[in-house]
Order: sequence, then C-alpha cells, then structure tokens
Amino acid sequence: MDNLRGRPVLDVSDLPNVAFGSKNVSWLANVLYMTIEGTMFALVIASYFYLRTRSTEWPPGNSPPYIWFGVANSILLLISILPAYWVKTKAPTGDRGKVRLGLLILSLFGAACILVRIYEFTALNCRWSDNAYASCVWILMGIHSGHIVTEWIETLTLLSISFTDKMEGMRMADAAINSDYWYFVVITGWIVNFIIYATPRFL
Repeated sequence: MDNLRGRPVLDVSDLPNVAFGSKNVSWLANVLYMTIEGTMFALVIASYFYLRTRSTEWPPGNSPPYIWFGVANSILLLISILPAYWVKTKAPTGDRGKVRLGLLILSLFGAACILVRIYEFTALNCRWSDNAYASCVWILMGIHSGHIVTEWIETLTLLSISFTDKMEGMRMADAAINSDYWYFVVITGWIVNFIIYATPRFL
C-alpha cells in the first residue's frame, strides 16, 4: 500500500487478468443458463411420466424405439467427457496447442453424436404427430439434439480461434466454460436416452 498525493494506492499489477471457474462471471451465467435448460427438460420429462399414468399400454400404439442407436450415442457422449476434461484442465495453463487438440477431438465427438442422432430419429418407431407419447419423445430428442448442435458449433468456433493469437486470456476461460456445458449435454443426454429407450421396456 503506497501513498499517491495523499491517497492510499493498492498495487494490483501482479493479479491475473482472467479468472477461471466460479471466480469468472461467465461461469455463473453458464450455470444459470444450464439451470434454465435443465428446468425445461424436467417439465417435458414430467409430462412424459404423467402421460404414462394415463395409459394402460406403453408406448401407446407404438413399438419401443430401436435401442442400439441410442446405446451407441450414449457411449459416444460418455467417452467425450475425456477431451472435454482435457480442455478444462489445460486451459488455465495457457497451452494453446493442448487446448486446440482437445477442442479438435471434442468437435469430432460432437460430429459423431450428431450423425448417430440422425439415425436415432429414423428409429423411434413413431412420428411426432402420432399421439402425446410420440410428441414427448420427439420433443425430448429434439431439445437435446439442439443442445448437441449448438455446443458443437461453439466448440468449432473456439477451435477456429485457437489457431490465432486471440486464443489467450478470456478465450481460454471460454474453452473451460465450454467443457462445463459439454458435461451438461452429456448428463442430459444420458437422462433423455434412459427415458426414451429404457422406460418403454419396463414401465
């Protein structure tokens, strides 16, 4: 603490110019956004189980969705946690090369998940307009697909930036936050797949 013109002055020149984790305001915004999106999933899931209590057969008038595309996507989502975690741990170090590698691998997983999801839509054994059950299934699948696509685009954007000198400071924090949101995509994906593929077989 020095004194400049009679006023106390604190030297903060040694403080970092970017914060990671909960110290970053963008991290909190991401958490709040995931809370809102999670509530949306919860409302559709609640509607799904409410409809189950009003039906004597489940699925009503339809066969359960073909399971193996869903299993494949669940496995892809689970493994994709590894590159997401890699990016999250390497971003605070400022190692652009390692972050770029993690983002590249994560974007490839995102592309693979989108491809498998296209096949999933063809194997739901129902059209969205068949009945209330079908509408819930398509809405759940559609909402989560939107999350995969938008997260994939965001990952590709960060990957593009990582090839420039702008990939430092706040952009590294953005890469770490991107991994947090990818975890959310994985968790909601597993929940959605369990409901769509498993519950019709034992409820």
